[in-house]
Amino acid sequence: MSLRIVRPTCCGMDIHKDIIVATIGITDPATNITQYFMRQFGTRNHDLLDLADWLDSYHCKDVAMESTGKYWIPIWNFLEFRFTICIANPKYTKAIKGKKTDKKDSKWICDLFKHDLIVPSFIPPRDIRELRELSRYRIKLVHMRSSERCRYQNAMTVSNISIGSLFSDPCGKSATRVMKEVMNNESENLDRHKLARLVSNKCKNKNTLYEDLLGYEIHSDQRMKINTCLEHFELLDQKIQALEDEMFIRAAESFPKQVQLLCSIPGIGPLAAVIILSEIGTNMDVFQSHTRLVSWCGLAPASNESAYKKKSVRISKAGEYLKPILVQCALASLNDKENPYFKRKYERIKKRRGHKKALIAIARKMMVSIFHMLKENKPFEPVDHKKVTIRKPKKPKYTIEDALSFFKNSGFDTSDLEKQIHLTVNPD
Repeated sequence: MSLRIVRPTCCGMDIHKDIIVATIGITDPATNITQYFMRQFGTRNHDLLDLADWLDSYHCKDVAMESTGKYWIPIWNFLEFRFTICIANPKYTKAIKGKKTDKKDSKWICDLFKHDLIVPSFIPPRDIRELRELSRYRIKLVHMRSSERCRYQNAMTVSNISIGSLFSDPCGKSATRVMKEVMNNESENLDRHKLARLVSNKCKNKNTLYEDLLGYEIHSDQRMKINTCLEHFELLDQKIQALEDEMFIRAAESFPKQVQLLCSIPGIGPLAAVIILSEIGTNMDVFQSHTRLVSWCGLAPASNESAYKKKSVRISKAGEYLKPILVQCALASLNDKENPYFKRKYERIKKRRGHKKALIAIARKMMVSIFHMLKENKPFEPVDHKKVTIRKPKKPKYTIEDALSFFKNSGFDTSDLEKQIHLTVNPD
């Protein structure tokens, strides 16, 4: 039994940094015999134009290629509006190990695509892709700022400055003011009263700050390192803020209603809503169902079963940029007092599965809600909202006196019962 040919004329490409190996397969509908035409191209712009003209010469409109690093993006930009392109994850197009060449790889991709055996990756529209680039770059800068904070705190520890133990945030306002004062003075020249004025009244170690800082010594290397870190902090904060402003402007122009819908979910703010939309887009028809979207985000348990034995049910590594944001939103929803829907769900799951699994479950429920809200264009209104948020009143606890009064009001003689209760309570 042969496989059904879905695309009689299609092309498979094996992409590299400098070369593209393309194979066009043309199948005769009468005999089902496929004839292959292979050619190698460069990756410069005039080479990509030649590639497009070569595809047109064979009337080939369906193209498949692997998502190899960032090398597929320039090809996509040239062919996007002229051809139907399928971007495949390399794990779905991996051939049998053996004699591997670029020509065999391109022919193998063409054969898989011909029989519709390639699962296409989700590529959002251009405006969503541009917003996604800004969002992911912002996340990289935030990670860079966190790394710089660790180096900053390391320099303070080496210099015998225990600000990390005195303040909850070593880079907060009070800690920064104290650190600037320390940098400008020697240990013996510190002013106790001036230090006290620099610290917020909420600081618990305000009275012992002067004694804890005495004895520090900042060498020239650590002083240079600290000054560089402080300057880098300010620069990173400015760039992160500029990226966020640009993201809000683009989101307000493209999909303001969708941002408002997502902000109605407990725990999701405007910035988180823009980041989520930059990853999944606004058209939910591409995911077909909420289960596929949840799996694409890496929030669904993996399926690894053999002989009725489950080897692992951990979530996958997908959703590198989206999953952390959803987990942060799930944590924020636990502190929402106005709408404790997810908090109640979290408390019930935590009793059985623990904190981490309950948190992932809440993130998954959020993504399911986002799918249906964007698909149906409705705000956050779960069916079981009242049932979950409104707790049942606890049954009142009755005392012995309440029971005796009830029997008396019902017309019973309780004198003998009162004597027995008295002897039980006071046996002496």
